[in-house]
Amino acid sequence: MPSPALEEWLKYAPAPKPLDSKKKFHVFLSYRSTNRAWVLQLYDILRGLNYEVFLDQYKLAAASPLALSLGEALAASQAAILIWSSAFEDSEWCMEEYNTLEQKEKNKTGFRYVIAKVDESPLPDLASGKIHVDFSQDRDGPSGSGLLRVLYGIHGEPLPPAAVQFAAAVDEELKVARVQIRAARMNGFMDRLETLGQSNGLAWQASPALGCEVADAMIGLGNNSAALKLLRELQLRFPRAVRPKQLEGLALARGKDWQGAQTVLGELHASGQLDPETLGIYARTWMDRYRVSQDLIHLRKSRDLYRQAFTAAPQSYYTGINAASKSLLLGERDVAAELAKQVEGLVGVKPVEQDYWKTATVAETQLLQATYDNAARLYSEAISIEPEAHGNHQSTKAQAIAILEALNASAEERAKILSAFDHQGCQV
Repeated sequence: MPSPALEEWLKYAPAPKPLDSKKKFHVFLSYRSTNRAWVLQLYDILRGLNYEVFLDQYKLAAASPLALSLGEALAASQAAILIWSSAFEDSEWCMEEYNTLEQKEKNKTGFRYVIAKVDESPLPDLASGKIHVDFSQDRDGPSGSGLLRVLYGIHGEPLPPAAVQFAAAVDEELKVARVQIRAARMNGFMDRLETLGQSNGLAWQASPALGCEVADAMIGLGNNSAALKLLRELQLRFPRAVRPKQLEGLALARGKDWQGAQTVLGELHASGQLDPETLGIYARTWMDRYRVSQDLIHLRKSRDLYRQAFTAAPQSYYTGINAASKSLLLGERDVAAELAKQVEGLVGVKPVEQDYWKTATVAETQLLQATYDNAARLYSEAISIEPEAHGNHQSTKAQAIAILEALNASAEERAKILSAFDHQGCQV
């Protein structure tokens, strides 16, 4: 059942056109299993609007006997929505499906497809000029003006004027809200974040995205209890959403409750959530467990989960840098250095304006390669971006300390790195 806010959006959605005698489906959904939770949300919305939808629930290989039924389903579809992500790009089978969609549209038989981009990975060169809808901020499923653009896109029609006006008003609300959250986070204003978290505008009610951004800011500032309160409210309103559960696991882990965090993330993992964010936070809980147990099996489990996520989504620098650091802790210095170089290729060697985590990652790639002067300077740059984000600083410092110990850094090198964290609120 869509939320009341989403129902408000869907008043502007186009109805499906009648199927001709050769067609069985209005829409064919092309996706990678990593993005299944997002796709299921889209599927439910389409079905609620009376679209006949083909959704493959199984991972197909090119040699599978089910491949024929997939081809038949595509041939029997009026249109398609391709859910694009780094995971899709890295699948040979999915790229073949993409090429098939391209060819079908070029045949000018009336078939058309729309790209829904669910992360920040770039589109392939062949599709660079194709209209696509960016859902990278909507982790739990499509909503708002983006959803309307996809629906009208598969009909080959522009949004009607009333929908354009409505979408513009709500998109402006969304834009303003994100600026307000960012400012409160940079300033360290918890009271402001708590007030924003209780907002009830349409942009806040249509999806959990803005609420999750507030909770993420609270976690960054070190107020895990406030974040947990907000996240549990969000889960009541959006029970199928994944992002509030991911952040609940992170808040519990930051609050030293690794068992509670493992329960939340383990259940997500067991349910088939294998996206980089779930794998990454789940991996973090195994590292927390290792710190208590000192059992190398737990450390190896953490590293393997991080590496699994990085292999599946090579643009995920967060999982890549953690796979590198955990490899170093396991004594695999060559593997750690190689992974660090791969991540360096993603994030560069300079500070990233207004991005704490990416800049901290740049610093960590330098530390893993034992370039201490560069690392110390970059850690300082990262802290300057979000000076009040003590929770994030503590997490980064703990990682740096572990790396310094594994590198057998000298007292001078150690002091150089840790001086960046020598400020109030950054105690590990």
